[in-house]
Amino acid sequence: MSRLNKAGLVVLGLVSVVDLLGPLMTDGEHPPMAIAVGGSVIGVISLVLLAFAWQGKRWALAPLITLRIASALLAVPAFFVSDVPAAAVAGAGIGVAATVFGVVAVLLPSRQLAGAR
Repeated sequence: MSRLNKAGLVVLGLVSVVDLLGPLMTDGEHPPMAIAVGGSVIGVISLVLLAFAWQGKRWALAPLITLRIASALLAVPAFFVSDVPAAAVAGAGIGVAATVFGVVAVLLPSRQLAGAR
């Protein structure tokens, strides 16, 4: 696993922790509590999968990436719904950008594997 792959896993871990803390950071409306709780569940499962991925278990990457993309998609309505506080929109943007970076970094082939071909 390359440094970039590890950096991607760390970033995905950080957004997973933020998801986990979602119910503590919501006012009940932005995001709605149901979305925050759902995101929290996604965060817990993501952290478990991340632990396996960190150990080199490649099977954990597909469900981890799928969950992180699903979590990012849950944030997209913040950009289109009226009356969402600017801080929530900014947080959603940072979360989506971090997820994109993390997924791309995890998917890039490591140099060890590329050189073995």
